Amino acid sequence: MPDNTIRDEWFTIVNPNAGNGKGKKDWERISGLFARENIKIISKFTERKGQAIEFAGEVIGSGFRKIISVGGDGTLNEIVNGVFKQNYCPANEVTVGMIPVGTGNDWGRMFGIPLVYEGSVNVIKENKSLLHDIGVISYYTGAEQHKRYFINIAGLGFEAMVVKKTNKQKDKGRSNNAIYLYNLLSSLISYKNTDAEMIIEGIKRSAKVFSINVGNGRYCGGGMRQTPDALPDDGLLDITVIKEMGRIEIIKALKILYDGTILSHPKVDGYRAKNLIVTSESLLYAEADGESLGHTPVEFSIIPAGIKVIYGTRLIQ
Repeated sequence: MPDNTIRDEWFTIVNPNAGNGKGKKDWERISGLFARENIKIISKFTERKGQAIEFAGEVIGSGFRKIISVGGDGTLNEIVNGVFKQNYCPANEVTVGMIPVGTGNDWGRMFGIPLVYEGSVNVIKENKSLLHDIGVISYYTGAEQHKRYFINIAGLGFEAMVVKKTNKQKDKGRSNNAIYLYNLLSSLISYKNTDAEMIIEGIKRSAKVFSINVGNGRYCGGGMRQTPDALPDDGLLDITVIKEMGRIEIIKALKILYDGTILSHPKVDGYRAKNLIVTSESLLYAEADGESLGHTPVEFSIIPAGIKVIYGTRLIQ
């Protein structure tokens, strides 16, 4: 039975494996900073992938409405999914904060959440909040349809291949931004551009695509800016379509993946929309917030003002 008493403490979900074990190694220091700032927390460590989804739903049922993610973007994604899968209260009545200890930390990068723990704990203490849009991706694994929520960026095609390789290495305890870049470059050898049909707000477009990124946030892959103008609270998804490009072309264009000018490239199209459907001749695989998912056909949609988040600094609108 749900607890009708709303708890004042923050429930802190800790991924001990985040950042190659930093979640576990640094937890004593992080919890000490919470105590020093008189921030009341109750904490629980995850033991397996997907468990933060379960924990988030359970603690909301126990009366918590404030959750801190101590981990990387994947841990935050699981918590967001737990918030949206529970039926105890509307998702936008739940506040989520983050202490980044992952390798990419792309969502926190957009909101000025420091990697230095004293700084990120101070962000929680200051308690500045905004209502953040949430993306929804519907996808398939074989003949089965599934749904996943995402707070930052989802991708199809080449991006998903790189994420899948990187996640396999994470599972073996090897992960950093250099590995992501290595996987990006090595994947160029085997990756093939794919014919896809996109329906954006009811308008059909066809292209041979290298990748498609859909974002509420601006950063992915440890600092790449594939949706460089995205806003977290405009009620729209930013869509970046990189059309057919050769290996040498991609290598020459790597700089624009990081400097925010990707939309200036002649083979890159940008859109803003509430809905996107993608079908493809060959299967395009998907990822969301760095979590590997299934494949096309895929549909993206948005939940405006879906969840409350704690931020450090606001983006310039």
